[in-house]
Amino acid sequence: MTEINPSQEVSQSLNASPLVELRAMTLEFAKQVILNQINLQIPRGQTVAVIGESGCGKTMLLKTIVGLIKPTSGSVHFDGRNIHTLSDYELTQLRCKFGFVFQNAALFDSLTIGQNVAFPLVQHRLASDRQIDRIVSERLIEVGLPPNVSNKRPAQLSGGMRKRVGLARALVLQPELMLYDEPTTGLDPIMSDVINELMLRTRMSKRVTSLIVTHDMRTARKVADRVVMLYPYARLKKGESQIIYDGAPEGLDATSDKRVRQFVEGEAGERLMELTRNQPRGFDETPDVSARFSSI
Repeated sequence: MTEINPSQEVSQSLNASPLVELRAMTLEFAKQVILNQINLQIPRGQTVAVIGESGCGKTMLLKTIVGLIKPTSGSVHFDGRNIHTLSDYELTQLRCKFGFVFQNAALFDSLTIGQNVAFPLVQHRLASDRQIDRIVSERLIEVGLPPNVSNKRPAQLSGGMRKRVGLARALVLQPELMLYDEPTTGLDPIMSDVINELMLRTRMSKRVTSLIVTHDMRTARKVADRVVMLYPYARLKKGESQIIYDGAPEGLDATSDKRVRQFVEGEAGERLMELTRNQPRGFDETPDVSARFSSI
């Protein structure tokens, strides 16, 4: 597959009005803070990768943006509208402007591939049967799948093919905002790069705004023109922002923040020592097996 240069007029994008804006957004569950005072603007046309270790709130951020979860405080705005003040009907209509690619594709096992891709169109009654057949065929071709795959079931496809079906389904409503939750998780390096290329092509051909939650640094570097890194709230110093990096992908290697560099380079380092310090008292880190068996 031909590689596409992801370079874009980032400066123009940054000067555009934000399509998505989070204002002092906080999310808590049972008094446990997941996201704290998040301020974030995503201009139209920009592709943002959200990185950070497991448990820092990345997926919760996505769910809050699409209105699946209501923030404890603060607000989430889409195209200038506070989405959590909308009625159920208004929110349902607004979600037609979102395309969501789930971590494990989240296809309906009981439906064919064609029915899975067509589901948003059928659900919102946006096209005739003939139009739906044409749109489904076009979207499958866009993601590199032959139209004859339409009659198969999800269980008959590989993981990479299911991911592409999930992308095709997310595109059928021609969304303004694409959200990807770990789009390359569980894929081999070649198929991961196929997904990366498809995300690039989607951005270039559809001119959509994209938000990608990922642990895959190759994806972040290749697809995004901006990277935001979240850090677990419980491990922050008092008053410290949960966003510890917000900038271009090429700046990740030059940042002075050791936490960012350790994540990007995949080094356990201080994190391993922190886990060791937090072990329960009496936990035997390096058990002497011979001593234990000598008494038997």
